[in-house]
Amino acid sequence: MADRTPQADGSATDGDGAADGDGIRTFPFPTELAVGRVGMQVGPMGTGRTWHADAPLERVHRIDFHVVMLFTEGPVRHMIDFAEYEASAGDLLWIRPGQVHRFSRESAYHGTVLTMQPGFLPRATVEATGLYRYDLPPLLHPDPDRLTALQAALDQLRREYEDTSTLPLSLHTAVLRHSLTAFLLRLAHLAASSAEASRQQTDSTFTRFRDAVEQGFAANHSVSAYADALGYSRRTLVRAVRAATGETPKGFIDKRVILEAKRLLAHTDLPIGRVGAAVGFPDAANFSKFFQLHTGRTPVGFRAELR
Repeated sequence: MADRTPQADGSATDGDGAADGDGIRTFPFPTELAVGRVGMQVGPMGTGRTWHADAPLERVHRIDFHVVMLFTEGPVRHMIDFAEYEASAGDLLWIRPGQVHRFSRESAYHGTVLTMQPGFLPRATVEATGLYRYDLPPLLHPDPDRLTALQAALDQLRREYEDTSTLPLSLHTAVLRHSLTAFLLRLAHLAASSAEASRQQTDSTFTRFRDAVEQGFAANHSVSAYADALGYSRRTLVRAVRAATGETPKGFIDKRVILEAKRLLAHTDLPIGRVGAAVGFPDAANFSKFFQLHTGRTPVGFRAELR
């Protein structure tokens, strides 16, 4: 049987673990390590845990499950989707399935970590808790009252998770789903309110633009085209996007295109030309120029750094 090693984030690797052609490994949820083999884990973070020798913590990797880390010490630096975040005591990091991330070798991770397998919760709960709202910020800073409530909900979830003697497995799993839902509803409310505060949204103009970009960035990079489709003047769109993000609409679009290109370069072994085509650049040379302009690296060079 392949060796499996639990990690600081609650995931695991195996001797024949999955790896894409670009060398980025994807780690599945370790069901066999969960108490009762249920689709979640919750427990302490700490030192002394390492990745499998072929995939140390500080290497870029993907997960196909949710990770929520509540820190009791800090600062902790953590990379998610090629952006660096710094968490302090009382902060949370929420990493969603498919996101690229990397642990910092300089940071000590202390607190509680929750991992959850997709499919563990029913669809209605998934929608209510916004589990796949990739537009929401991964780093959350709860105020003292919200932190107290989140910590209490997480502590209750951990007690239920570790209590395997008072209920049969079917009821134990049902209780875990209810306790997990209570925690995630609080977490989702915090994430949504944090996003609203950070964007300083006072109307729907930016929201509609953001959603349109998310739907169409792979084919449409034109600010005028988005303005026409949404029924706004270009000037109105510029004001709304700048007020919400500090960026121009073009800068916002380009940033989303670059993120998707980075994901494809990291996640897949697609040729550079096909990566460019997937984000709206039929000509590979134009894509390479665009990518280098915004990142300072060629697509080939960026991919090579991740191997």
